[in-house]
This record gives sequence, C-alpha cells and structure tokens, in this order.
Amino acid sequence: MNFFKYVKQETEVIRQKDPAFKSNWEVFLYPSFWALYHYKRAHKLYEKGHFYRARKISQRAARKTGIEIHPGAVIGEGFFVDHGHGVVIGETTIIGNNVTLYQGVTLGGTGKEHGKRHPTLGDNVMVGAGAKVLGNIKIGNDCKIGAGSVVVRDVPDDCTVVGIPGKIVVQDCKRLIENLDQVTLPDPVAAEFCKLKDENERILKRISKIEKQVAENRDHMIIN
Repeated sequence: MNFFKYVKQETEVIRQKDPAFKSNWEVFLYPSFWALYHYKRAHKLYEKGHFYRARKISQRAARKTGIEIHPGAVIGEGFFVDHGHGVVIGETTIIGNNVTLYQGVTLGGTGKEHGKRHPTLGDNVMVGAGAKVLGNIKIGNDCKIGAGSVVVRDVPDDCTVVGIPGKIVVQDCKRLIENLDQVTLPDPVAAEFCKLKDENERILKRISKIEKQVAENRDHMIIN
C-alpha cells in the first residue's frame, strides 16, 4: 500500500464530505482515516488466510479509533465515517463506492444466519447516526437511512428509510441524496398520528351531525 497515495485519496474524500475540514494536515486527526488504513492492511492478510494477524490489527485499530471493521468486509472507494465512535461493520458486509456512515452505525447480523449474514450497501449510500442495518439484506444505490433507524429488509434504489422498523418514506427522489442533512427527513410516526387525528375529526363531525339529526327528529315528534 502506497501510504502517500492513500493520504491524498482520503484528503480529497474528507474534504468533500466534511465541512469542518480546514487543512490537509487535519486528515491525520480523523478516526476514519486510521480505521480505513488499518482495515486495508488487515483485509489483505485476511484474503491470504492470515485470520489471526488480520483480526489483531483490526481489534487494535478498533480500540484506538472507536471504529470496528472486520477484516473480512469488502469496502469500495470513497468510504467515510464521520466522527466514527461506536461504528461496527461485520465480517460479510459489502459496501459500495461513496458511502458515508455516521457515529453509532451498526452493519451487523441478526444472530440467526450463517454464511453471508451482514448487509450489502450499494453506491452513494448515507447511513445516519445510530442507525442499525441488520442481516443479509441489500440497501440499493443512492439510499439514505435516517438517524436511529433499524433496517431489517431490502431497500430498493433511490429510497429514504426512517423509523423502527425502517420504512421507506421517499423513493425515486435523488435530490435528497445530494443533501446529507439528517434533520429534514420525513417522520412516518408523526404522519400516522396526523392520519389518526384527521380520521378522529371526521368521526366527531359525523357523530355531531347524527346527534343533531336525532335531536331534530325528537323535537319534531314532541311537537306532533
């Protein structure tokens, strides 16, 4: 591995993805930079069957950076972990190009599977802080997983997923993918409450109308 080439590549990635990045020297201060560097070393050893040495490197890096990447995972170009503490990436995880994870993200298994038991993420995916993507599922290209979501089912391309369990709330809307703002995501729970509120108001209006009709009929019968 050419360290200087790696530094140049990561500097460009971080510059594009983190507005707090001010100078090239700061690249050495990012946990993501060191976690990915050690992952690449460990992954090569893993592919050659040196599993203990690979795990030793990855576990040491996890203690230092707070980012645990199993050396068996496959990670594409342009990968970035913002802040990074508490991030866990399982052994059979596959990550495409230009993927961003925030702190507390888990790409893990469900505890019931064997073989391929971790997620596959497509290109241009953003996974928000604290989100959990679990099991042998596929997250399509250009997807956005909202902070705190728990995703256990496949997600098609060009979708935004939020909630527990994760629900698709936006599909075929690439404009959201271009904006990595985690705040302006739809809230499916709030939407359900709004639907219940509207339905309740309709029922109350209907009851009020029926009560009015009953009262009018009763008054009419008394008069007669």
